[in-house]
Amino acid sequence: MKITACIVLYQNNNEILKKAIDSFLSTELDVVLYLIDNSPTDTLKDLIKDERIEYIFNDSNLGFGKAHNIGINKSLSINADYHLVLNPDIYFDKSEIPKMIDFMEMNRNVGHLMPKIKYPDNSIQYLCKRNPTPFDLFARRFMPQSIQKFFKNRMEKYEYKDHNYDEIIYNVPYFSGCFMLFRNSVLKVVGGFDERIFMYIEDADITRRFLKVSDTVYFPGAEIYHHYNKGSYKSLRLMFYNLHGAYIYFKKWGW
Repeated sequence: MKITACIVLYQNNNEILKKAIDSFLSTELDVVLYLIDNSPTDTLKDLIKDERIEYIFNDSNLGFGKAHNIGINKSLSINADYHLVLNPDIYFDKSEIPKMIDFMEMNRNVGHLMPKIKYPDNSIQYLCKRNPTPFDLFARRFMPQSIQKFFKNRMEKYEYKDHNYDEIIYNVPYFSGCFMLFRNSVLKVVGGFDERIFMYIEDADITRRFLKVSDTVYFPGAEIYHHYNKGSYKSLRLMFYNLHGAYIYFKKWGW
């Protein structure tokens, strides 16, 4: 069995990135890691210390989905069994990937899995979501906290807080793109990320497409850690990408 993973790079913190790389490579499974570098320079290639890593320098910022599709296409071309979309600010114990693979091997109907995701302080990240509406995205991004409280029940339901995050949840329609484990036989049918979306909400789109042809599952039997830096809350450029991605998503799936 072969498992591939892809991390898209852009001027990352070396220490945090190295932790993500080491987390994936620490397993005894047969793995290949693709590092797809969107940075202006190729200085991050100096982190490569393992023959299981393939480094690809794009010399331009292709965006999240288009860069990840390079890794997805490589994974499919070598007939890997599973492919992992991995953020550069993730880390986990070496036992976690085998737990996820074992679950998917026993549940062949599952095409897409997300584990329990925690902050470094061990608190839970509520990253199971229902299909977004324009109101949900607008409220979470722009609505002041003083007004958000009037929509507390709606927002909690959107983040699946009406479910128990300590239990397996099947057929979640929207998983975070920070950690997406795909079964490649299903990925061949679904296809990769929508490259019209530079970044943000492409994870909602691909999860929705997986759910059309397979089960998706939130699997708390495995746990990972995520630093979770909300870049679009700090940058006007990233906020524009967020809005542009939302426009493409809703034009595709309906408003």
